Amino acid sequence: MRSPVPEYLDDVLRACVEEPPGAIAITTVDDAHHGAGDLEHRFTIQSMSKPFAYALAIEELGWDAVHERIDVEPSGEAFNEISLDSETGRPHNAMINAGAIATAGLIGSFEKVAEFLSALAGRSLEVDEEALEAEGEESHRNLALAHLLAAYEIIDDPVEAVEHYLRQCALSVDVRDLAAMAAVLANGGVHPDSGERLMGERTARQVLSVMATCGMYDDAGDWLSSVGIPAKSGVSGGIIGVLPGQVGVAVFSPGLDDHGTSEAGVEMMRRLSEDMGMHLMNPGRPSRSALADVRVDDDESVYVLSGDLMFASAESLFRHLLDSPPETSTVVLDIGRVGVVSDVGRRMALEAKSRLEQDGFTVRVVDADGEDRLGQAAG
Repeated sequence: MRSPVPEYLDDVLRACVEEPPGAIAITTVDDAHHGAGDLEHRFTIQSMSKPFAYALAIEELGWDAVHERIDVEPSGEAFNEISLDSETGRPHNAMINAGAIATAGLIGSFEKVAEFLSALAGRSLEVDEEALEAEGEESHRNLALAHLLAAYEIIDDPVEAVEHYLRQCALSVDVRDLAAMAAVLANGGVHPDSGERLMGERTARQVLSVMATCGMYDDAGDWLSSVGIPAKSGVSGGIIGVLPGQVGVAVFSPGLDDHGTSEAGVEMMRRLSEDMGMHLMNPGRPSRSALADVRVDDDESVYVLSGDLMFASAESLFRHLLDSPPETSTVVLDIGRVGVVSDVGRRMALEAKSRLEQDGFTVRVVDADGEDRLGQAAG
């Protein structure tokens, strides 16, 4: 028996990416990892670093101190627009370049940023020095923004702030790193693998709120309406997305649209949102795991599910079946204690039933009295 998730991700990649390199990765809040494509391909993190640097600034300085200098309002403008509040000088948000340079200036240490992003990724991230040198040669606009910020006393040293920001953007990552980093936000600030709290729950919530409303720049409104996933793009071709309580997602394909966002990456995220029920406004509640009990009764392996059957919880059921195959020839999937059955959860449960049957098991689905929430599967 194999999980259907890697096969599904392969299908998405083939449908959306015409030429390599391209990749997609998912990390769940209980530390399951899936991916497809050029998973080892490295690229610079660019603006996808902004949410995490913003989180570090809040953790280091406190929310009030950061908000005093960086607002949380959508700008409706391109990422590099020279745009500050006419009275206070505050950047509109931390996702545009002005806000990210202000964030770098407030933190005051590239080493702190690199250490924090490495902890999120679960490995030591290094700077792509060649990319950094190229970025430095085109930094006049960023320096102009930084000098304006210094004139308003938002930051102290404009040149240092830009240098730190450019080094931050030049950190080299792959989609697996980014999916793990996004999963920390999905998990309320706790790393799914180590269990270490890397940021406060309130910080994670604040970062996700700004990502949802500002992360895709002047395309943020259409993105939130059609895709509905808090996200952040980068001009290297990557996009990260977060479904709170369930998964962190990362995609990569280098061809960019007019917004400076990966064209194929956008299509991959749209497919994931639609197929996996990832839109924030979808009904249903996130749940960490639907598997409440596993036991053997009268020569039947019984899997009792509870909570809500969403993508992440159905994936955890698949993972348990893969890691610990049933001990008997008859398998019972008991969903009588499940609350919400999402469409993607139903489809994955049916797929689990089908794959067990293909492997020679007899499978019964037990629901609450009078219900058949998996359709024709119940027996």
